Order: sequence, then structure tokens, then C-alpha cells
Amino acid sequence: MLQTKYLKLTLRNPLIVGSCGLTNHTDNLKKIEDNNAGAVVLKSIFEEQIRHETENLIKTGGHTLSAMDKGFNDIMQSRSFEYNEALQYMTDFAKEHTLKAYLGFISAAKKAVHIPVIASVNCVFTYDWYSFARRIQEAGADAIELNIYLLPSDPHKMGTEIENLYPQIIQAVKQYVSIPVSVKIGYYFSGLSQKIIELSDSVSGMVLFNRPYTPDIDIDNLSLTGGQMLSGPADYGHTLRWVALLSGRVKCDISAATGIHSGEAVIKQLLAGATTVQVASALYKNGIDHISTIISELETWMKKHNFNSIADFRGKMSQINHAHPADYERVQFMKLYSQIE
Repeated sequence: MLQTKYLKLTLRNPLIVGSCGLTNHTDNLKKIEDNNAGAVVLKSIFEEQIRHETENLIKTGGHTLSAMDKGFNDIMQSRSFEYNEALQYMTDFAKEHTLKAYLGFISAAKKAVHIPVIASVNCVFTYDWYSFARRIQEAGADAIELNIYLLPSDPHKMGTEIENLYPQIIQAVKQYVSIPVSVKIGYYFSGLSQKIIELSDSVSGMVLFNRPYTPDIDIDNLSLTGGQMLSGPADYGHTLRWVALLSGRVKCDISAATGIHSGEAVIKQLLAGATTVQVASALYKNGIDHISTIISELETWMKKHNFNSIADFRGKMSQINHAHPADYERVQFMKLYSQIE
């Protein structure tokens, strides 16, 4: 039996389609459900979206809006605003405009599929996402995934100053919702294990890890470009180590993300102790139908090893259950382990 529990929700299996462009269309959500995914995380609503829309409003005086928003244009043209007042008015309108579109999509997603639908909020600063959280819940989301990735790039800020924002965001959101909250993080922490264990006390789930945007350089045009957007099959290793190290030590569910391209990778993460596994890049490369292939590979392996349920083997290879726990902490190459001459 593949059924599992994640964020207090019952999933038919541990494979979740992670937040990505594919989860931004109801037609795709139906295909995802038809191919037997356990749950889906909707494409994130980004702070950058709101800032970008606000900037466009300021540049054009609201003329970029559709006819549906004619009322906004009329108000802006009929009133005399001080600059700061106009800026705040446009910012508030942009927030509401973007949020309403996202809330509408959550409602449509819930009508389109029966599997759990998890809303995703991409947080860069503390901002005021907490004021949106209740409305996301009211729109029908089964849970909220807070995607928080704060790059510690400012040399004038202490690491603790940045890391303390994480619990602040979580607590602010949880004040406004009763549905489960998970947090998806990166790995830039001064003490990663300690911080994850600390955060696990305040959320229902932790998603390890966010795949960050990485810049690259075009050496011919001397310009900055985007790096590799999709993960590869070998990218699961970093997550695997930390899932295994933290399994049995955190106080919430663990969802493993990044580099999940096959049933084999799913099995490894579950053996390490993951509650669920999130897939995205593999679906861009192989199509949404690849979900069925991954699930089939998992079922075949379970039958081969006489496992009747996920619980029979979850965490079997975690650090606390491994005969040689120090192996998970080894970071230097040795001939014995690397098989490199």
C-alpha cells in the first residue's frame, strides 16, 4: 500500500508534484491527478510579481491594466495624489490584483482535482504575506508551503539576523490559518541541522531543498544570464544526505526535493527517511506521464523486497538506523569510498 500521511493530509502515495510552471494550469493538474500523483503544490505567488506590477503601474499611471480595472484608472485620474500617497495606493492595488488572481486559481484547482492542493508562497522578506494567508485558506487550499530562500549575501548583516527572519515569517502566517503550514528552505545556514530542527517545531513539514536560481555569464556577449534551471538525475545526493541526517530528529514531516527523476531516487529518499518526495524537473524533461512510470517503479521495487507499505521501509537507511552513522557525515574523498585512483 502506497498511502501515506503528509501535513496531516492523506495522500494515495508519497509522490508530490512540486511548485513549478506545470502546476499553473488546471488542465495540467488534471493530468497530474490522472497519472496518480499523491498531491500537487501550485506554482508560487512571488513577492517579485507584486513589485513588478507595482512598478508598471507607477510607470504608466495604471494604463497597463485591462478594461476590467478601468475603475482604478478613473480613480487615479480623478484624484490629486501626493507621490508617497500614490505609491502606496498603487502598491496596495497591485497586491490585491495579483492576490485575487491567485485565489481564483486555488478555487479552480480545488474544483478540477480531488488530490490535496497545496498553495505556495515565495517569501523574500517578512513582507505582509501573513495578511494573505487566511484568504488563501478560505480559497480552499489544503495546506500552505512557504518558500523562503534568503541568500546571506549582505556582508553587513550577521547570519543570525537573516536566519531569525524564518521563524518570524512562519509565526506571522500561522496566526492567521488553521490549515497545515510547511516551509521550503535552502541550505545557506550557519548551523543547518540546528536550524532545521528548530524550525521543525513550528511547522507541519519541511521541504529540503529549494533549487535556487543561479546566475551564469555569457562570455561572448559579456552579459549575465540564467544558469541551469532544471535539476539532473545526480542532484538528489545533497538532499539525501540531509534527509538521512535529520530523519527521526525533526518534529515534522520531511519532503525531499531536487534531483528526483526516477523511482530509484524516490526509493532512496524514502529509505533515508523522507515522508514524501517532490518532483518537477523530470516532468519537464519526460512529460507529466512520467509520474506513472515513477510510481510503477516504486511498486515493483516494493513487491520485489516484500514491503507491503511505505512505513515498512521508510527511514530504514537513515543515520540513526544505519550501522555506520559516520558515513553520512563524510565530506572528504578517500580512495576507499570514492573509488578514484
